[in-house]
Amino acid sequence: MRVMDIVALWFAGQFAGLLRFSGPLTEAEPIHTVLLYFCCALAFLLFTQFELYVSWRGRSKFSMFGHVAASWATVLLIGLFFSFLIHHVGSLSRLWLFYWYLSGIIFLMLSRGILYSTLSYMRGKGLNSKRVVIVGYGHTGQEMHKRAAQQNWYGYDVKAVHLGVGDAAGTVSPVDPSIEQIATLEDIHDYVVQNQIHEIWITLPLSDSSKLQKLQYLLRNALVDIRWVPDTLSMQILSNKIINFLGLPAVDLNQPISGGVRGIVKDLFDKIFSFVVLILLLPLFIVIAVSIKISSPGPVFFKQPRLGLNGRKFNVYKFRSMKLHEEHGKVTQATQDDPRITRIGRFIRRTSLDELPQFINVLMGDMSVVGPRPHALQHNEMYKERLEMYMLRHRVKPGITGWAQIHGYRGETDTVDKMAKRVQFDLHYIQNWTFWMDLKIIAWTAFKGWTGNNAY
Repeated sequence: MRVMDIVALWFAGQFAGLLRFSGPLTEAEPIHTVLLYFCCALAFLLFTQFELYVSWRGRSKFSMFGHVAASWATVLLIGLFFSFLIHHVGSLSRLWLFYWYLSGIIFLMLSRGILYSTLSYMRGKGLNSKRVVIVGYGHTGQEMHKRAAQQNWYGYDVKAVHLGVGDAAGTVSPVDPSIEQIATLEDIHDYVVQNQIHEIWITLPLSDSSKLQKLQYLLRNALVDIRWVPDTLSMQILSNKIINFLGLPAVDLNQPISGGVRGIVKDLFDKIFSFVVLILLLPLFIVIAVSIKISSPGPVFFKQPRLGLNGRKFNVYKFRSMKLHEEHGKVTQATQDDPRITRIGRFIRRTSLDELPQFINVLMGDMSVVGPRPHALQHNEMYKERLEMYMLRHRVKPGITGWAQIHGYRGETDTVDKMAKRVQFDLHYIQNWTFWMDLKIIAWTAFKGWTGNNAY
């Protein structure tokens, strides 16, 4: 592979010369030829340090692309610094360097693509495969077994499993009846040696965590690759991203995807979008406000405390759609033909126009355009004890519209099942959020999401 990489980079440099100089690289300034051989030699020495030659079985090809691009960029930067030291950087074509960088990435990825395609074909035929034992057969163990079987081009052949106590030993059957079951932890080492096992995957649930130290001792003489994959699939969590925390690996269990830089982009979009909407809809706001004042005495806006990001309280704004009345510490959801709703209120609720003032909440930073709908505080208290992951909805900003709403889960939630379904869709949104998902929800809401049978 190292030789293939150097050959690929040499051809990439010559190809870049044809693009830049319309001829062989030898006809350009000598510094280009010097740099070509210098960077190729440097890549031969340094690429090993960038983990380009470790096994990529089961790892993301996109991650490999990132390693290749970063490693090649580092080599070229060192080469550029070398040309500066020998006082020839002024004769160097920057366009040729750019062409060489791009073509170098393409040639490196092509050489890897050919090699991995060949290996995948061989592994699909049962050649060049690695025999595996899975220790712990809960949700994660079974999922890894299934993926190894379905994606046979990775070349993993699961030969046996050991059922942990937390897996309800004796009640879980392997996917393939031909898979052997290892009875005890003490038997694993002998099985590995006798059956020439290449890898051990430890996927014990948290209830079996006490076995890890014992397992480490029992496998101290096992000369095979051992991978520990924490069983996070059996846990009710938002994420399982592994991060570097204080210099140590840590798993984020409760961190939504829409954080960090992506969260800043989402907030910026929210502010700009809300400002534009409020400007464009100002005439409609005036018409609705006048209609509300004519229909019944009282303020134009209705505000009510809700929970926002991480449980912080804020007042959500709506156009008032009901006659003034006292709740006496209890929030009663609107029902069909509710006598409290005014005539104009029925229309703006049916069309969701009563929600438009929440764009002010978005501008103030309390809400997002897209997110889980904010519920009344009393409903939060009621459902957080009945639905396990209910409060995780508040790990992101509440939204004017959301994934649950465009799928019909809006309006009255008079049963636990209805609320459970809404929470399920909200959590799916939080766990799978993308910026394009937000745009899709906004577009769907604009064309189809303003009315519905449950909006009254």
